Amino acid sequence: MISPELQYLTGFGNQHATEALPGALPCGQNSPQRCPYGLYAEQFSGTAFTAPRRHNRRSWLYRIRPSVVQGRFRLLPPTPWLSAPLTGDPVDPNPMRWHPLPIPETPCDFIDGLFTFAANGRPDAQTGCAVHLYALNADMQSRYLYDADAELLIVPQSGELLLRTELGQLHVPPGHCAVLPRGIKFQVRRAQAAGGAHGYVCENFGAAFELPELGPIGANGLANPRDFETPVACYDDISGNFELVARVDGRLWSAPLNHSPLDVVAWHGNHVPYRYDLSRFNTINTVSFDHPDPSIFTVLTAPSDTPGTANVDFVIFPPRWVVAEHSFRPPWFHRNVMSEFMGLVQGRYDAKTSGFIPGGSSLHNCMSAHGPDADAFESACQMPLAPQHLDDSLAFMFESRYPFRCSEQARNAPFRQMNYSDVWQGLRSQFDPGRP
Repeated sequence: MISPELQYLTGFGNQHATEALPGALPCGQNSPQRCPYGLYAEQFSGTAFTAPRRHNRRSWLYRIRPSVVQGRFRLLPPTPWLSAPLTGDPVDPNPMRWHPLPIPETPCDFIDGLFTFAANGRPDAQTGCAVHLYALNADMQSRYLYDADAELLIVPQSGELLLRTELGQLHVPPGHCAVLPRGIKFQVRRAQAAGGAHGYVCENFGAAFELPELGPIGANGLANPRDFETPVACYDDISGNFELVARVDGRLWSAPLNHSPLDVVAWHGNHVPYRYDLSRFNTINTVSFDHPDPSIFTVLTAPSDTPGTANVDFVIFPPRWVVAEHSFRPPWFHRNVMSEFMGLVQGRYDAKTSGFIPGGSSLHNCMSAHGPDADAFESACQMPLAPQHLDDSLAFMFESRYPFRCSEQARNAPFRQMNYSDVWQGLRSQFDPGRP
């Protein structure tokens, strides 16, 4: 595959066009009688054909072979990559936390390295999401994957990924995120040939991610549309024995291929993969008092049918200045209608003094109480309130309106911290009716 540069997305819903050979993109129509270079025209739709124009997502691909050139699918055995609904157990209100997912000792690629922690909703109803971690030490060489159930939001924690997609390539190092739209075929490889890679995946069954409304913030702030990047067209023209893995209604299917499906020579549209450098997030924070709601840190949101209540939000807590006066600066204790799955990419989260390390995870379900641990609380109550720069921290949340069911394999994992609730038991009563 030709190594491309990236082009800027320049705004969600905008149309984009790219070609790997001059003149490969037809001019003036989408499906001429004969396409340039003997290519096949194929429309790749991410929404219903009659969706409103501003929400309509589709791309036209001009490829060496149409996607119908493949063998028959067969059902693959179950793997640790599970899907909603996770049945058999009630939603657990207990807070949960895990150490990082171990890197496997035997060769393991992205598909085999996915481990499901929690899920909600249903892929066949196009609601909810599932949360997975991946730990891999091998590349997808002759395997390709597409997810018919969802779009995939990938957040690397260690090890740079190379996402090879039908529409081009994306390098995604830690500190970035990438979104692969529903149905796109891709491979995951490591940018370096040796070593392992670890990270997080949100499988969004609902409406596609978009930028949140800015409301009273105004025109500027949070994630800027101009900082999102899409790939430039490039292609494989190779034959051989390949495998296409399909994710359909929570199960994996396998079909043989006699060629690489990454054979798109030109494309135009808006149903496309993209990446975003999280360091470009323009953090909005208080300059007077009180800790703001975490919604102010939303990078992307997948809306639900209830305005203001997301199917899933992607929220980050990046390096930033903390200057609130006369205030408790870390996140306060709270109970929330949204359910929160949290991960740590680097550094230390300011509400946890120990136990929550890069690559780790936590789950706090709907209305389950959580907040800073006892040591963090005591420190925050006594610290001098001089301006402080949090310069070595990048945490994030997948926040959903639906409660998460935790998978049995995550509940019983040897790397789960079964004593997580102990971090709050040192919070003593400080009530004194004689002290105003």
